[in-house]
This record gives sequence, C-alpha cells and structure tokens, in this order.
Amino acid sequence: MENRIGEFLVQIGAMQQYQVDDVLRAQADGDSRMFGEIAIELGYINDAAIKKYLDYRHSQTGSAS
Repeated sequence: MENRIGEFLVQIGAMQQYQVDDVLRAQADGDSRMFGEIAIELGYINDAAIKKYLDYRHSQTGSAS
C-alpha cells in the first residue's frame, strides 16, 4: 500500500506526527501548496527529506509487476 508523504516522513524520523498535523491543518485551512512546500517553509524538513520520499515512491512504482 502506498505511503502518504507525511506517514513516510514520520516513519523515517524526518518529521514528528504533530508537525504532519500542522501541515495538514494548514492545507485544511486553505493553503493550496503541496505538503512538502509547507513543511519546508515551516522548517520541519529540507529538500533531502523530499528526495528520500520521491526515491521511495519511484522504487515502489518500478517494482509493481
């Protein structure tokens, strides 16, 4: 099953659950930016964490046979 970005970042220790909740709350309150954009602006993660997630997603789609 596909991991959502927030779940993945918590699993790898890049974010805490309360930080994911903060980002999701911002989106629910009308912030239309992507999860990663908000999390980076809040100082919760950096580009390297996003790259890890994208690499993970790429490895998942490549192995679906």
